Amino acid sequence: MTRGIGEMRAPGPIPTPTLRPMTTGAGRSLGEIIREGGRSFSFEFFPPKDEAGEVQLWDAIRALEPYRPTFVSVTYGAGGSTRDKTVAITGRIARETSMIPMAHLTCVGHTRAELEGILDSYVAEGVSHVMALRGDPQEGPRAEWTPTEGGLNYAVELVELARSRGDFRVGIAAFPEGHPSAGSLDADADVLVDKARAGAEFAVTQMFFRASDYFALVERVRARGVDIPILPGIMPILNLAAIRRQGELIGTSVPDDVVERISRYDGDATAVRAEGIRIAAELCDDLLAGGAPGLHFYTLNRSKATLEIFEALQITA
Repeated sequence: MTRGIGEMRAPGPIPTPTLRPMTTGAGRSLGEIIREGGRSFSFEFFPPKDEAGEVQLWDAIRALEPYRPTFVSVTYGAGGSTRDKTVAITGRIARETSMIPMAHLTCVGHTRAELEGILDSYVAEGVSHVMALRGDPQEGPRAEWTPTEGGLNYAVELVELARSRGDFRVGIAAFPEGHPSAGSLDADADVLVDKARAGAEFAVTQMFFRASDYFALVERVRARGVDIPILPGIMPILNLAAIRRQGELIGTSVPDDVVERISRYDGDATAVRAEGIRIAAELCDDLLAGGAPGLHFYTLNRSKATLEIFEALQITA
């Protein structure tokens, strides 16, 4: 049984994983690295919209690189709107840093031939890890799914395509509270298991705020005979209203006790931020103490919040 938020123990220093160069072909997969033990720490970025955002992104990448993450991922805009930027950023990370880049790819708005071309672009850039996602309709994850003519309907098909084209190592999404389109938590777990059996090697969850939701997801997957590593996705609450809006879209609830803690500081942005960091650090501590293989941070292209959580957990570069 895990402890609730607010019952954080005083953790000792947590060793960072050993990072070794990855290569397309004979290189080890992230799934293999994660299974070796130790703890995986990873960061997610998104393609910036302008030059100032580009500077901010690379400032964050450089600030977090000394922590030797297992990998860093770069998201893929709705309908492929950031395709070229995602390819370029992951390629630059592969060339100019010590980090393993993982490029997101979605089915939305693409034919199978277009997806094959994008995968070929990643190969050309030296990127061998892909996060395979069905993706959400332009109207949001709760909108009705409309397949692209000549395209793919499910993430499992994209997993199969990536595995069949080049030597891609594939990650997938997981949903501790279930995907908004899933009929039940069991049905959602069945989808994850299907993707694992199609060749996905590890999963990363959407953000969540109860350790119990994460461990219940792991138990559902293990009960189906699949031992795929599942990395918990962490996003600290720095603005309660913004997190609530995002949570409503992706099916993540903000627990009442968390709302109460954050609401005590309503009107004081600095205090809200500090409490949000404390809550995130407590969640991370519960997850690691309960056996999670690591932590994946949604950085929003900034390093400060992640570094503050690391400080609270006594994780050093």
